[in-house]
Formats: sequence, structure tokens, C-alpha cells
Amino acid sequence: MKKTTVINSELSTVIAGMGHMDWLSIGDAGMPVPMDTKKIDLALTKQLPSFIDVLKNILAELEVQKIYLADEIKTQNPKQLTAIKELLPDVEIEFMPHSQLKKDLSKTHAFVRTGEMTPFSNIILESGVTF
Repeated sequence: MKKTTVINSELSTVIAGMGHMDWLSIGDAGMPVPMDTKKIDLALTKQLPSFIDVLKNILAELEVQKIYLADEIKTQNPKQLTAIKELLPDVEIEFMPHSQLKKDLSKTHAFVRTGEMTPFSNIILESGVTF
């Protein structure tokens, strides 16, 4: 049995297969996912699991060098933005319109759906290297 933090087999497989500058996305329960993007649905019910809990879990195994967020999070969900910044204090953030973030999901290895029910709780993680 796997001993490390991410025990979801689909998610673990995606993380293990990522290389430098590959993208993985995490989002709220309402984020539309492009048909060709793999969706790993972890949502159980409202708020379970939360966006932040899933992000923490993934960050335990994935080296991240940059993140992409919607501009709208600044005004529509500043608490979530603060929580993200606390988890990734030294990581570059690029903001873009939410419409662009949705389009860019098609470039990610997978989208991880959470039970989060707060607006603009979506992120694209760009993998770094550990050497």
C-alpha cells in the first residue's frame, strides 16, 4: 500500500507522470471542464473535500514553480487568495481573466474537482523540478 500523502490512485498517477512545466488544475465543484481534459472527481458533498485541503495534499507531492489564478479571486474571494498565498509564499502568481483560465484547462494533465462551493476557487499549478 502507498505510504505517502496522495493515496487517490488516479491523482497519484497524474502527479507521478508530470514533468517540468506541466500543468495540473484544481477547482471548485462548479468549474466546467473541457471534454478532452481528464477529470479526477473528488467531490463528495458541499465543501467536502475543500479546495484548500486538496491543494495541501497535492503540494505535499508536487513541486510547483508557478500558479495561475483568475483575476476575479482578488475581489470575489480574497480569503481564498490569502490561503493560497500562505501555502505558496515564494511561488510566482500569474493572474488572468476567469474566461482564459477556463480555456487553459484544456492544457492541463488533469482537473481535480473538489466539493468547494466558493467562487473562483480554481488554480492551475505549473510543476517545477526537484533538482
